[in-house]
Amino acid sequence: MEKIFKLKENGTTVRTEIIAGLTTFMTMAYIIALNPNLIVGFGQGAGGGFGADGAAAWNGVFLATCLASAIAMFCMAFLANKPFCLAPGMGLNSFFAIVIAQIAGAAGCSYLAGLQAGLCIILIEGIVFIVLSIFNIREKIVDAIPLGVRLGIAPAIGLMLMNIGFGSNAGVGAASEHYVMRDFFGALTPSTAQTSMGEFYPKMVLYVVTMFIGLFVIVLLAKKGIKGAVLIGMLASSVIYWIGSFAFLATNPFESLATANWLPPFGDMAQTTLFKFDFATLFKLGWFTVITLVITFCMIDMFDTIGTLVGTASRAGMVDKQGNMPNMKEALLSDAIGTVAGACTGTSTVTTFVESASGVEAGGRTGLTALTCGVIFLACMFISPIAAIIPAPATSAALIYVGVLMLQGLKNVKFDDMDQMVPVALMLIAMPISSSIGHAIGLGLISYTVIKVFSGKAKDVSMLTYVISLLFLIKFFLIV
Repeated sequence: MEKIFKLKENGTTVRTEIIAGLTTFMTMAYIIALNPNLIVGFGQGAGGGFGADGAAAWNGVFLATCLASAIAMFCMAFLANKPFCLAPGMGLNSFFAIVIAQIAGAAGCSYLAGLQAGLCIILIEGIVFIVLSIFNIREKIVDAIPLGVRLGIAPAIGLMLMNIGFGSNAGVGAASEHYVMRDFFGALTPSTAQTSMGEFYPKMVLYVVTMFIGLFVIVLLAKKGIKGAVLIGMLASSVIYWIGSFAFLATNPFESLATANWLPPFGDMAQTTLFKFDFATLFKLGWFTVITLVITFCMIDMFDTIGTLVGTASRAGMVDKQGNMPNMKEALLSDAIGTVAGACTGTSTVTTFVESASGVEAGGRTGLTALTCGVIFLACMFISPIAAIIPAPATSAALIYVGVLMLQGLKNVKFDDMDQMVPVALMLIAMPISSSIGHAIGLGLISYTVIKVFSGKAKDVSMLTYVISLLFLIKFFLIV
């Protein structure tokens, strides 16, 4: 382990790295079930639907999520030796589901055929990124990001994590109703809240109270210098939620384990998603549309990944004074390989997860963290029902805590310098609102470029920054 991951050099131990990997897994385990729910579930209401192939397609995307994520994390572990974990990106998978439905509608085919055509886009994107990574072009794009924008990435990600934790991740509800933490503050008068929320009131209160207890457990343990504070806090939050489910909701949180299927459905994946590329259906849309879709996916993925790597590495002290991270090329290549693996097995773009920050905060500093998380993802092909019983409030507590810590990066921003302050301020509000790291970075770059040009400092802006800013303008105004 020492020779492969250089643990002593990075000031860590095997135990710390394994705990960090487990911590990251618990914060991102939701993607294992959520990804097929999004990609396949969206198609249940789309024209053509899945028909009899719905369950098989869900199983295919489920296994693809586990396999592609593990492959990407193994690459991150052995190529880059970084503690960053990867999986099909949130936001990207939602966009992918919409694109699949659009393909199915435009080509007049079933949603499954649209899925198989959409996987061609992901394959092309992944291959493009492998080429760009090998020739250091993606790394040059990273270097082109102005220092002020780089400094703002980590705090902006922190606000986005807090928004996820306080918002949708801590929400409860069913059908068209969805109550999130904001309803808690209006629910302190139970008589009024119970009238409007009905049966969801006790569940909403349990979610929010459990989340806060988990958060404070993490904070108190962290103040005492306990390395596994995040993991312990999540476990404490989970136990409290399980007890509350029995006591106040009259439900058994372990009920799903009794009827769970523990064998990986490889036959379903082979039938629906494994190397199922339908280029014929894709090109019915026309060359221009196909190229536009590929470019869109490339831009969103590229800056989501760059933002996560730079922001999380900054928090972990893995960057130099210029904000550059060693082995950035290998980290980006791991992301690209994961995307190709995802396309071949049957899922949307694989990208570096912002939840990696939780593992870094737990002490993860090397690829052993990513390796640990990757092994657990593989194991989830057999034990996915266990991952499914980790409640959302436990995850929310960890995300909020990490988000708060990432705000510390604001101390490095020169708020008396408008060139730095304005792009950072815009990113801070844009990232949680749009839920897109890439879009927020794009807005930051555009604002930086505009300020420099119209203040007579156009020469301070690199040519690559001009090009990227122009591409983002095109993306924002011309590409849906």
